[in-house]
Amino acid sequence: MTHAETHAGTHAVTLTVNGIVREVTVPARRLLSDCLRHDLGLTGTHVGCEHGVCGACTVLLDGEPVRSCLTFAVTAGGHDITTVEGLAGDDGEMSAVQRGFAECHGLQCGFCTPGFLCTVTAFLRDNPAPADDEVVEAISGNLCRCTGYQNIVKAVHRAAEIQAEEAR
Repeated sequence: MTHAETHAGTHAVTLTVNGIVREVTVPARRLLSDCLRHDLGLTGTHVGCEHGVCGACTVLLDGEPVRSCLTFAVTAGGHDITTVEGLAGDDGEMSAVQRGFAECHGLQCGFCTPGFLCTVTAFLRDNPAPADDEVVEAISGNLCRCTGYQNIVKAVHRAAEIQAEEAR
């Protein structure tokens, strides 16, 4: 983990974000969400509650979903971070999860969507053919004020189908 102290309470941090090694100098208490949004210009990570409750700020840290509003940037040093901007393929083609959400209208205003997409990406990696109750449990930490969740559950199942089709 790289976090060499520099000027008065700031730290140089090396982050691998969406496959690109990035160097930032941040205050010790800079949140990962703020680092991603303000220092690196990756505004797809949304900040809703700033208390880790809503899930809008969810990113993948070494492949696992974390609340970036509860994670200090310095603790992410030396780790791989995937934001919603990093979910699409190198050619820009949407991931299976992104396509599932688009096809099944798993979003309305879109504010919570980046967090859902990151959460579901990790979930389907570990559980490629989930039952409804498993999907509901997996997304229970992500709040949506618009959809009523039915289309999000459908989107997760559709994403699982797309992944299965692509694996053939």
